[in-house]
Amino acid sequence: MNNFSYLNRKNITKELKETEFDLLIIGGGITGAGIALDAASRGMKVALIEKNDFASGTSSKSTKLIHGGLRYLKQFDFWLVKEVGTERAIVHKLAPHLVVPEKMILPLIEGGTYGSWLTSIGLKVYDILASVEGEDKRKMLNKEEALQKEPLLPESILNGAGYYAEYRTDDARLTIEVLKTALAYDANILNYTEGTEFIYEKNRVVGAKVKDTISNDEFAIKAKYVVNACGPWVDELRQINHSKIGKRLHLTKGVHLVVAHEKLPVKQSVYFDIPDGRMMFAIPRGRVTYFGTTDTNYQQDKDNVNTNLVDATYLISAVNNMFPDITISLDDVQSSWAGLRPLIHEEGKSASELSRKDEIFVSDTELISIAGGKLTGYRKMAERIVDLVGKKYERRFNKSFKEIKTKEIVLSGGTFTNYSEVKSYTDAIQNRIAEVDFDKRDAEYLVHNYGKQTDIILQKFDDLMHDNMQEKMIKAEVWFAINYEMACNPTDFFMRRTGRLFFDANSVTKFEKFVLNEFQTAFSWDDATAKKQQEELAYHLKMATTFE
Repeated sequence: MNNFSYLNRKNITKELKETEFDLLIIGGGITGAGIALDAASRGMKVALIEKNDFASGTSSKSTKLIHGGLRYLKQFDFWLVKEVGTERAIVHKLAPHLVVPEKMILPLIEGGTYGSWLTSIGLKVYDILASVEGEDKRKMLNKEEALQKEPLLPESILNGAGYYAEYRTDDARLTIEVLKTALAYDANILNYTEGTEFIYEKNRVVGAKVKDTISNDEFAIKAKYVVNACGPWVDELRQINHSKIGKRLHLTKGVHLVVAHEKLPVKQSVYFDIPDGRMMFAIPRGRVTYFGTTDTNYQQDKDNVNTNLVDATYLISAVNNMFPDITISLDDVQSSWAGLRPLIHEEGKSASELSRKDEIFVSDTELISIAGGKLTGYRKMAERIVDLVGKKYERRFNKSFKEIKTKEIVLSGGTFTNYSEVKSYTDAIQNRIAEVDFDKRDAEYLVHNYGKQTDIILQKFDDLMHDNMQEKMIKAEVWFAINYEMACNPTDFFMRRTGRLFFDANSVTKFEKFVLNEFQTAFSWDDATAKKQQEELAYHLKMATTFE
């Protein structure tokens, strides 16, 4: 049995109860995951808990790009552009199967946000700040070249385009792989475990009381330092700590819609103007294209963020406006997701104007909180937090830890020299599964999700006795998710371990009973528990496929 499995929860819980940790992290999104890996790799004893599933908040609902934030040049935020621009290449190197090169075209249209001169200079500065090299350096295209790259662009108002490199990812899978890598450095990690209150000694936070929401077991975790990395919920924990003073969070909602690729057959990602002066992405991904995002203030239920009719209509209108040969309707939308950005409030600024920089808050009782930031910058955010904890630890205990080394730690599944090796491996996987009726897209799905761990899944696939090849592959994936990735229910599997609920909603409908049965068998659920899990999945499927 693998250590990172629901089937090992009792042992993990026992360790959490009995150990005094150097660092307890509350929050299992990309920020918390990054902190866990950084701290554990430097030699700290680390615990991480998450009240729901890992990446169930913002970290499964971003634009799913590891990108440099070109638009921050307009706000003269050169520091942010430099940091996240540089981080793109690092994260790609650490997980080239999961952080995939994606060319981006920025059409220059009459009356648009970016003119030719500004775009050329901006992209040049972007290249310099982010140390972009070789084929990835920006190119400026004239009108004819731009239409050759992307025939869907509006010929009548097109003046040319910028053409540059970004990276596409799956944010939830990136979070899972960072967590799994932290396990290799003896981090103790558990989902469905909620921090309910803090433990204090001499007016200092020294741990938290927690509740396992699966077993209802309540226990305490002791730690010398506690980090609050709860994303949109950061202020709730600051409130419990009586330290929600000064700066506060400002939540904004970002929505993305998914359609079949033939409905919006872009050849590569497009970053384009929309009529209200904002910019939007359209990104091809396998058999679908997704587009977004909105940026609206949000003050409602953080645990249930939905795509409403206004969001969907706004995004569809923007796409139809930019691409004259495209007519998308609400009926074409296969699925959607809506996520929250935990930004730092600034008086007088609109949602789109708020800085994406992260900030750290330390309370009088030594609770360390972090908010803001971007998916791309997760590693540097973690570095800043662990540097801070390390300095505090050294002053207090006269003990120091190893130097930062996450720049060199290859993520779980990412043992590739470069992206060319990823493509070669994908070809090999395609050859291996072609004889059982799977195609190139299936091979890409497996490799981009699991990297070299695809070998483990296919070994299980070969060992299974099952006539239906699609069900057999799903069965192998479910087995892997349960035994290697702490999946606790079908929703974890369909939403965050595979992304099927967002990018292949039909397969969820097709295989939901089959997958439910696999979990029921593996965990010996009674019928009442199985029914509850079926209803949970049905709720999330409805949230993703309907609009209020």
